[in-house]
Amino acid sequence: MSELPLLEVLDSFHRARVLILGDVMLDRFIYGSVERISPEAPIPVMAIERTAAMPGGAANVARNVATLGGQVTLIGVVGDDTGAEELRAQLSTMPTVTAELLVDRSRPTTVKTRHVADRQQVLRTDVESRAPLSSEIAANVLSRFSAGLAQAQVVILSDYGKGVLSDHVTAGAIAGAREAARAVIVDPKSKALCRYRGATVLTPNRLELQLACGHECASDAQVSAGAKAILAQQICDALVVTRGKDGMTVVEARPAQGENAASVHIRTAAREVFDVSGAGDTVVATLALGLAFGARLVDAARLANTAAGIVVGKQGTATVSAGEIVARLDPAHDGPLSGKHFTLESVQQLVARWRDLGLRIAFTNGCFDLLHPGHLALLSQARRSADRLVVGLNSDLSVRRLKGLGRPIQGEVARATVLASLKSVDAVVIFQEDTPLELITALEPDVLVKGADYTLESVVGADVVLQRGGQVVLADLVPAHSTTSTIERLTAVAKS
Repeated sequence: MSELPLLEVLDSFHRARVLILGDVMLDRFIYGSVERISPEAPIPVMAIERTAAMPGGAANVARNVATLGGQVTLIGVVGDDTGAEELRAQLSTMPTVTAELLVDRSRPTTVKTRHVADRQQVLRTDVESRAPLSSEIAANVLSRFSAGLAQAQVVILSDYGKGVLSDHVTAGAIAGAREAARAVIVDPKSKALCRYRGATVLTPNRLELQLACGHECASDAQVSAGAKAILAQQICDALVVTRGKDGMTVVEARPAQGENAASVHIRTAAREVFDVSGAGDTVVATLALGLAFGARLVDAARLANTAAGIVVGKQGTATVSAGEIVARLDPAHDGPLSGKHFTLESVQQLVARWRDLGLRIAFTNGCFDLLHPGHLALLSQARRSADRLVVGLNSDLSVRRLKGLGRPIQGEVARATVLASLKSVDAVVIFQEDTPLELITALEPDVLVKGADYTLESVVGADVVLQRGGQVVLADLVPAHSTTSTIERLTAVAKS
């Protein structure tokens, strides 16, 4: 199967708006090592080395959508506590996430704390309430949800069984979304899947499907039979069953015209598994972004499977970018991107091979939203300064932090694809940070190139390159060309 349609789907992610309702939480990770057993009881003694915290549950779904380039309205309920404050602080760093977190003083903010020793999770402790919302809070949640439907192309209900998605709230949300003609993707927790009647897609894992249908769901045939039993009850239009190491299975009640009605089994894309925390959130986020602009469910599921395969290779509740998916879709380097990798790991390997050949490496960076003669001149000068040129490209999320929610005009996949097509560019790597400092430190280029509108002191990473004996080049500019001025002229013409 050609990957071109999948690239087109990925390219639409930055235009998508997603409405998420569900159980938000804070995920804490305590990392350390175990070297002895306690003399007080037969339990390990863990020496703590570092801690980390990040959005979890429905908030992690929102984080995944944002990292993939989409815009999110997130509706959830928190307590009046430090967990809520920390969660809000985490979400505030993502400009494409609008977090509408209602306070319920009768319940705590859900906090999951995982203790990880030598890459092995040894203990998890939870602070939570599973009680259904009060009628007043539930009414406020549905009111916020209804208001958010107008701006969304697709809806996600993220149920972690913490009380937000009660029968009443779930039914109200699905009915409202259906009335507004919005697709509804539900990540279910309850084994009574009839609670989600009216949903477009349910995404149970293998065990959840097994509990719902009442029989073993280990083989392809058993999973297909279980999914079809749920579809026969007319609960939803389709199921995407996540199956861990066995990948996922897509079963649709009404397959696309001309497509075989049999289940589609998609094998796992994971290369190495470090942590499965939040992998289901990544699947749901990717599915939603794929469906937002009319992709086939099977194609959206292929992307989701690839995304999940990447995220389980990371530690903690991680996310994946569209650029990482692109790099994984073209592993043989014979696709439309000509092997010009989009991830740091693959570009590092490429740079190492070039260095083994005695080649000098140049680096430049930018948003490169609408490619113009000024960009081409910069890239040409950068390429002439060394034997190979690596371009660092700001991700969609990074561009929005720097330029505002109206940017980028083109998503990171389109921008990276255009750059990769240029003869002067030998590799493209997408980065999520606001500056390329981490990228420059990792790649250690021999030449760092920026435009002459910078000074040596203002070039990010100049000190890193110079300390290694490298060179900083300030390239000549082509006057009267900038993406911002081009957009301003187009806006003026549209208003006239």
